[in-house]
Amino acid sequence: MNKHEKLIEQSKQHLWLPFTQMKDYDKDPLIIESGSGVKVKDTEGNEYYDGFSSVWLNVHGHRKEELNDAIHEQLEKIAHSTLLGMSNVPATELAAKLVEISPAGLDRVFYSDSGATAVEIALKMAFQYWKNIDEPQKKRFITMKNGYHGDTVGAISVGAVELFHRIYEPLMFESIKVPYPYVYRHESRDAEACKQDCLAVLERTLEMHHHEVAALIVEPLVQGASGMITMPEGFLREARELCRKYNVLTIFDEVATGFGKTGKLFAMEHENTVPDIMTSGKGLTGGYLPIAITMTSEKIYQAFYDDYASMKTFFHGHSYTGNQLGCAVALANLKLFELDDIVEKVAQKSAYIAKEMKIIEDMDIVGEVRQRGFMIGMEIVEDKETREPFPAQDRIGYEITLEMRKRGMLSRPMGDVLVFMPPLCATNKELKAMIRIMQDSIAEVAKRKQKVQR
Repeated sequence: MNKHEKLIEQSKQHLWLPFTQMKDYDKDPLIIESGSGVKVKDTEGNEYYDGFSSVWLNVHGHRKEELNDAIHEQLEKIAHSTLLGMSNVPATELAAKLVEISPAGLDRVFYSDSGATAVEIALKMAFQYWKNIDEPQKKRFITMKNGYHGDTVGAISVGAVELFHRIYEPLMFESIKVPYPYVYRHESRDAEACKQDCLAVLERTLEMHHHEVAALIVEPLVQGASGMITMPEGFLREARELCRKYNVLTIFDEVATGFGKTGKLFAMEHENTVPDIMTSGKGLTGGYLPIAITMTSEKIYQAFYDDYASMKTFFHGHSYTGNQLGCAVALANLKLFELDDIVEKVAQKSAYIAKEMKIIEDMDIVGEVRQRGFMIGMEIVEDKETREPFPAQDRIGYEITLEMRKRGMLSRPMGDVLVFMPPLCATNKELKAMIRIMQDSIAEVAKRKQKVQR
């Protein structure tokens, strides 16, 4: 048994992978061994384009020298010390940098280790904020249908992807759900009409429940895990204003959308609006180490700042909060954002992607291509005119990504929505090669479906 065969056998015997039916993995196992630039290599030596940035994380490509060096340099000093009751050098410097580059009004940084924990922190902060200012009745949350905010119990309680969340309902607290403006599935098929309908529902909900609601949580501009659903222009800004009108906090979950992927550093900047609390993480360390952030306004922070006896302390933390290695590589990552002008280049390359994606949008089983910067979703449908989806049991999105894998590209679908979110450093040549693989894979699976139907 060679090394590859041994690893495959060990993975089947001992591993339990996230968001994976292990019976699928046992049929089509894959183990990544190395990576360079926008490609990764498996234990058999096969190379693949990283078409989803290793689940929406990678910015500058794999094995980026400057990021490697930042970790090595920090290792010569210290790998970790606690942030409970004290700080450290890179965590302090990173907090200052994050406040500097974030939209004005986000003044404080709380560290964690994943997007889900960043959301848990935001929920607990919003809940305790109202308690600390003597309005304890405001303890419910409004969320958006099809929203995804992570997999911890609080995060799934404000999530609304039935496939992921329904089995855990007995564990969840009840949130108030309002529609996210999903234009492709709206009866009018018109962006403005869809936006106004959703805003009207939100305002009625706020009018009815504002006295008991702590916060609205929303994914700005793009709902990622529900299928790359893009917001109509103006919705985010107007939703924020409604919350301000009804004295409800807003939480913008920028875990997926933050750090350049939409063509701005943060998606909210497209709408020139700022929440009371923001979560982010993916892309913060360039895809290297697990650091996430929850940023708040000074108003939120001051509601917790008091003598210890007042019991207004925020009693939350993790063993690796503010880890020096993670913060050091995050600082190096943000330096590269500036040196390489990453955000501006994403905006430019996004136009190239849109042009190249036209040929995919015209394909018979592609209902819609949705794009915000480097966040792209392709909704696969059985009938383009009626927008009728394929039967769920066909798993057509999964089948297409398996075909992509055969042709040298990795991605992961959201149901029957194909995801394309390459590393931000990808060149036009690399982007074109990945788009052609997607095009050929869709065509091949469509051809197989037609043969079966005959």
